[in-house]
Amino acid sequence: MSSLTLIIGVCIIFFIAYITYGSWLCKKWGIDPKRKTPAHTMNDGVDYVPAKSPVLLGHHFSSIAGAGPITGPIAAAAFGWIPVMLWIIIGSIFFGGVHDMGAVYASVRNKGKSIGEVIHANMGDMGKKLFSWFAWLTLLLVVAAFTSICAGLFASTPSVATASALFMVIAVLFGFFVYRKGAPLLLSSIIGVALLALCIWVGMSFPVLEFSKNTWIVILLIYITIASVAPVWILLQPRDYLNSFLLYAMLAGGIVGLIFTRPELKLDGFTGFNLGNGKLLFPILFVTVACGAISGFHSLVGSGTSSKQVNSEKDIKMIGYGSMLIEGVLATLAIITAAYLTKGELAQTGNALAVFSNGLGNFMAGFGLKFELGRDFTALAISAFALTSLDTATRLGRFIFQEMFSFKNEKIQKTISNKYVATVITVVLGGLLAYKGWLTIWPIFGAANQLLAALALLALAVFLRNMGKEHRMALIPTVFMFIVTQCALVVLILQKLNVFSKDFTGSLMMEGLKGNWLLLLIAIVLFVLAFILMGSGVKALRSKPKVNVEA
Repeated sequence: MSSLTLIIGVCIIFFIAYITYGSWLCKKWGIDPKRKTPAHTMNDGVDYVPAKSPVLLGHHFSSIAGAGPITGPIAAAAFGWIPVMLWIIIGSIFFGGVHDMGAVYASVRNKGKSIGEVIHANMGDMGKKLFSWFAWLTLLLVVAAFTSICAGLFASTPSVATASALFMVIAVLFGFFVYRKGAPLLLSSIIGVALLALCIWVGMSFPVLEFSKNTWIVILLIYITIASVAPVWILLQPRDYLNSFLLYAMLAGGIVGLIFTRPELKLDGFTGFNLGNGKLLFPILFVTVACGAISGFHSLVGSGTSSKQVNSEKDIKMIGYGSMLIEGVLATLAIITAAYLTKGELAQTGNALAVFSNGLGNFMAGFGLKFELGRDFTALAISAFALTSLDTATRLGRFIFQEMFSFKNEKIQKTISNKYVATVITVVLGGLLAYKGWLTIWPIFGAANQLLAALALLALAVFLRNMGKEHRMALIPTVFMFIVTQCALVVLILQKLNVFSKDFTGSLMMEGLKGNWLLLLIAIVLFVLAFILMGSGVKALRSKPKVNVEA
């Protein structure tokens, strides 16, 4: 099959879904453009700041994209490209799109509060506390995985590290002039993109930042500690907005490159249901693709930062549903970079990020761009998305940690809910996990992330029901995702226990123990918390609806 036919077909399907199913969701949920959003009614200049739709789209998309929709589909290519593509299309339209748009909508209708607070209002205090713990543990895995990915990329490609550091400076200047000096957005965007291109050139010409992976992990942990407590206007909004141009350029370059190169898909369309070593198409495929179809992390972004910046409710469809569909296009491009190779070539290329960077470098070479430039540009774009997801996850982790505890002692409460204390605890624990490497973390992260999506969909279903609105579009995906992810966690737990059994037969292999006990514990805790939360959700759905008048 031609890769060009595949990418064009997916784009057409997603466009139709956006103007039909997306609009139907708006109608059923009662999206009201005249209603004032929390960004206006609660504007504090720090977290609640109204943003123009292109700026917020850039922030939201850059935050949710990360390396997930690239790494997941390529890793899942072991099952063949056909089942991966089917899940990307179906998942993005009926699962991820509903989930993401619903999270932003529910949060906007609840004063910009997190999904945990939506659960609190609709499922009680215990449901909120359990969800907060679940979400926080998942965010630790996000911080760990993306810190490891970024550190590895920077260590192997100093040019990307140098350009990324310079880009941070440009983002801060952009934020200062646009939000504090009132500079025109269009003119500032043109200058910002030009300076971004200059950063890429300087990074490739003078790659001065050369450090080991472990050193980069420390540097990144310090960076996210600072970035996650800074006002959104000074770094998060401008950096993410400018990042979005990198992503759009990368997507456009890859698609245009396909027009010129038109590679055929060589990888097997389907390889089997059981690949051995616990790799079962059901449920492992769904949690491996992860962000390429649906991601619980998106609900935390949508209800944690994006909802506080929505300028008008009419933007919810574009920010929530539209961003997920664009991410589906990115995931499609990712699977093409794997599927145009043979199984042997794919194995020789290396990790998923190398597969994607090399693939887009080859595609862009089709219209005259040097392979090295296309490859490094793609690597820079990936690192920019991963960094965005990284510090957004840290900020969200800080928000949730501050909400989790309630002490009678005022001094203890003030200390534990302090944003700096909450940030440091989140960063330190996530950082410790980062040293285990993203390949070790990814399976547990994928399962936890998808299960978080099931819980967010459950919260949306209960919220919609209590408002007297149609809620089956959230309830049906909830049931499917819960079954899939709980089955995946069982498989992963059994795999970890199998490692333990091997470690303790004959001689004690402490390295194996050190690499697995914490992840095993997290998996078990997530499994139990999810069952309890689902029970609370079922109870709430069976009880008499309590209409949320304020919403």
